[in-house]
Order: sequence, then structure tokens, then C-alpha cells
Amino acid sequence: MAEHKKFSMADTMTRLLDEKKYRSIRDVLVTMNPSDIAVIMEEIEEERLPLLFRLLPKEQAAETFVEMDPELQELLIQGFSDTELKEVLDELYVDDAVDIVEEMPANVVKRILAAAAPEMRREINEILRYPENSAGSLMTTEYVSLRPNMTVGEAILRIRRTGVDKETIYTCYVTKDRMLLGLVTVKDLLLAPDDEMLIEDIMEKNVISVNTLTDQEEVARMLSKYNFLAVPVVDNDGRMVGIVTFDDAMDVLEEEATEDIEIMGGMTPSEKTYLRSTPIDLFLHRIPWLLLLMVSATFTGMIISHFEDALAAQVVLTAFIPMLMDTGGNSGSQSSVTIIRALSLNELSIGDIWSVIWKEIRTAVLCGAVLAVACFGKIMLVDHLLMNNPAVTWVIALVVCLALAITVLVAKVIGCSLPMLAKRLGFDPAVMASPFITTLVDACSLLVYFRIATLLLHI
Repeated sequence: MAEHKKFSMADTMTRLLDEKKYRSIRDVLVTMNPSDIAVIMEEIEEERLPLLFRLLPKEQAAETFVEMDPELQELLIQGFSDTELKEVLDELYVDDAVDIVEEMPANVVKRILAAAAPEMRREINEILRYPENSAGSLMTTEYVSLRPNMTVGEAILRIRRTGVDKETIYTCYVTKDRMLLGLVTVKDLLLAPDDEMLIEDIMEKNVISVNTLTDQEEVARMLSKYNFLAVPVVDNDGRMVGIVTFDDAMDVLEEEATEDIEIMGGMTPSEKTYLRSTPIDLFLHRIPWLLLLMVSATFTGMIISHFEDALAAQVVLTAFIPMLMDTGGNSGSQSSVTIIRALSLNELSIGDIWSVIWKEIRTAVLCGAVLAVACFGKIMLVDHLLMNNPAVTWVIALVVCLALAITVLVAKVIGCSLPMLAKRLGFDPAVMASPFITTLVDACSLLVYFRIATLLLHI
């Protein structure tokens, strides 16, 4: 039976490049979405990349360039002539150009700014002055503005004349001397009963906006909450300076979620994708946390050493240590993840901490009771009867189960309170996630376990 080799689109493009069938390549590429083309570009050999990129029409080339990884963008820029670089920049929206500038080394940034049109250069420099991760750094200055005394017909004509260079034309903002007065949508304009109606008569006056210094994550949540396509950005004097569109908000949410996941996994956040990260990159991002957690785990060893005599008197207690530590760590992680997520969605505030702790205590009592009963039955049935271990008595089982129930209670209180305290102190709550809480709960579970054992077993 003949074997059929599966070719990817990148393989097909490589073969067509080898055969110099450039027209065929262009015919295929013009039918594709820029995001899909960017994926193909990542799989193409670097020396072939400039040629494949030059086969794209100007507008599609710019859209594809925005979707590419910074490393490939830098590679292409270094291979561009000044004319080619200017052609790409002319097709970019300002916010996309800013994103590229922020990722490039200084020598490449200098070349980009030199090739950009004066107006774009001014707008790039203006946006770059805003703090990182603020609405000002995320916004674009390319939006449709209308005057309140315009008629509907004049507004539609203005959109036709200027809309081609705007990032979105569906939502138009009504301003006077740059002060934000209201907004109208294209739907409002098209459905207006009379073309002579004034914009101020049909505009929405209660406009929700954000300040240039508002955190970008808050802006993204606002767009999600209100189902906006864009949100206007105003300065401290109420003057409109730009808009943040929903596609940029989606990128923010993805970046923030990725960052939280990495922090919760015990790693410092990385801006590179996994496949583009070298082993050295991964090492540098992981080793600080591993060192910290290793040192913090010293307390666990100190506790075990302190109770060596108790363990020597009842060696069987050692067998249940992993189960107690794992259950405590899992219980703490459940609470911390739930609270961190609620904090990120603004479902909780610091003022809710006592309500949260009280709810987690009640939850812990239920979970601890069920786990303790199940654990008692397991110890007596499996460890005592089936494994015929005479050292496992009902008193030992009682010690383990009491320690388990209290450990779950302690773990859930720690797991819910630490993220909220971190938020109160200005830290990212995700820092207080699984690795950190697990290490702390491990130490607490051992203290609880050995204290109960020494009291009930008199050792």
C-alpha cells in the first residue's frame, strides 16, 4: 500500500517557491486571512520569508505583518528597503505601529520612526508617552469624529471621505473643541427619518469613557461588560484623544490570562511563545521560583526534625504525611484559584474579605467532615484489615482524620485570604497561588498533625 505524505501549507509554499511559481503563490495568498498567512510565515525558512512577504498585496502585507511574531517582524524590517518599510507603515493603524515599536530594539525603532509619515510619527510618540499597560498606551487615535451641528447627510458624507483610514467606522464620536459630547452609530445615521436632522438630536449623550491612565485590563473588562465595539479615551480635562477597540481588548485579556497562569504555575511571565523560547529562556523564568520554593520548604523539614521523637515512637504516622500534605495543598489551591479569578473579574473587593473567609470556613467544615469520614473508613478497612497492619489502630485513624479535617480548614482560610491581602498590598493576587500556598499549607498541616498526635497518643 502506497504511503501518502501529508504536506502542510508551508510545505506547499516552499515547493512553489522552489519552482518559482510566484503567480500561483500570490493567487493562493490573496484568498487567505492575514492571521493564517502569519502562521505560514512562522513555518517558512527565514531566507525565503522576504520573498514570500513581497508577493502579498500592500494592504494584506501590512495586516499580515501585524499578526507576525516580533522576531519575524524584526527580520523582515532588517531586510526591507526604506521604500518597502514606508509602504508597510503607511498601511498600518497607529496602535499597531506602536505595538511593533514597543517590541523592537532601539536601532530598528529609529529606522521605523524615520520611515513613518510625520503625522504617524507624532502620534506614535504621543502614545508612547503614556504609562505601559494604560488605556493611553493601548488606544488608537484613528477614529471618526463628528460635530454636533452636522446634519445626518453631512455625517454620512464625512464617514465616506475619512472612514477608509479609520480603525472602525461603526461607532462615531461627537466632539466640539475635542470635548466628548456623545456618540452615534452608523445604524443611527442610516435609520434617521430625515437627512437634515442634526447629529446632536440623535446622538447618545450618556457616553461611557475611560481615562488615558486607566489600566488596560480594566478597559478590556469594560468592553466585555458592555459589549462595546470600542470605548472612547479622554484625558484629565475630558478631551477625547483616542479609542480602544475590542480586538485590542481581546489581546489584553489573552496576555493577562497567560501571565496569571504562568505566575500561578510558579514562573515569571514570558513574552515569547513556548516554541520560540530557548531552554535558557525557560530556565531563567523558572529557576527563581524553584529556588524560593525550595528554600521555603526548609520549614517543612525543620518541623519534621522537631518531631523526630514522636515519629520514632509511632513510625506508622509517617505513612500518612504525604496524604495530609497533598490534601491540604489541593484544598488551599481550590480556594486561591477561585478567589484570584473572582478578584480578576472584579466580583470581589478587599471589603469582602470577612464574608469570603466565613464562606470558606463553612465550606471547609463540610469538605473536612466528608474527607475525615471517608479517610477513617479507608484506614480501618485497607490499612488495618486488608493490609493487616497491627500498628494502625482506631486511635491512629482518629489522629489522622482529625488532622485532615483541621488541615482542610486551615488550608482554605489561607487559600482565600492570601490573594486578597496581596491585592490590598498592591501585588498581583496570582502570586499567592498554588506553589506558594501549597508550601505554606504543607508546614501548617505538619504542625497540626504532630500536635494532635502528641496530645492523643501521649508521645
